[in-house]
Amino acid sequence: MPSDHLFPPVDVADGFVTLGPTAVRLRSALDAVFTGWAAAAGAAEVLYPPLTRVADLARFDYFVNFPHLALAAAPVDTSDTGGLPRHPVARDERLRADRLGDAGLMLPSAACYNAYLALAGARLDRPVKLTTIAQCFRRENEYTGLRRLHGFTMREIIAIGDPETVKEHLDTHKSLILRFADHLGLKLATETATDPFFDANGSRAVMQKLFPTKEEFVSGGGLAIASVNYHRNFFGERADILVSGVQASTSCVAFGVERWLHVLAGRFDGDWDAAYEAVTSFAPVTAG
Repeated sequence: MPSDHLFPPVDVADGFVTLGPTAVRLRSALDAVFTGWAAAAGAAEVLYPPLTRVADLARFDYFVNFPHLALAAAPVDTSDTGGLPRHPVARDERLRADRLGDAGLMLPSAACYNAYLALAGARLDRPVKLTTIAQCFRRENEYTGLRRLHGFTMREIIAIGDPETVKEHLDTHKSLILRFADHLGLKLATETATDPFFDANGSRAVMQKLFPTKEEFVSGGGLAIASVNYHRNFFGERADILVSGVQASTSCVAFGVERWLHVLAGRFDGDWDAAYEAVTSFAPVTAG
């Protein structure tokens, strides 16, 4: 058995995290709960590329609403390799901006963008549900333990269809999240948040203020570990997705996996085995 000294559950510093075997086991158990909910909802499991084109994110007003989060995957200028960093270097060594080329690709900050892009132009005869997991990236003002990381894991369960179907999708999973939290002994507050997909000055944002469509599930420390999001027809319009001849509405349920690990470590006073037993003892959800 590996020692705790070699493989502690979590080794995190400066926004980077390594999960040891104990934390990986808990992470897998958590994701099994979420994918169980997805399977019960009839969601297909799909994996998308780790990068997104600049042009595709621009289609979704990403650079209007989230320029502060954006991280680009820029090519390195190799015309003069002698000017590139070489060992030994300082810990904060950087590639200068003049050594980078124009970036056509981005590190996505949410898992669902590629799901809508993959269905762009689709003409569906019925609602579609899917689930995906992705490594997401955000530029933050500061990085704090498992709460805020350079790269983190997001599991999403997504519904694409008519307004009634996608809203029901959120209601179902909101109930499941609260039931799961109660089982785990987590005290979560449900808070209305501004929908990040809408231009703050647009008509959808005005509707958002009148009829809130994003709710976050927040732990006692003020950390949002999950959210339910109703996008109205925003992605259906921008990605040109029709369901039964009508512009698609969409919704998603999102889980920040490392944040769940953070709150569970606190809830069980660092006893990762006890947290694992609590997660795995949650009754599975069955279809219908």
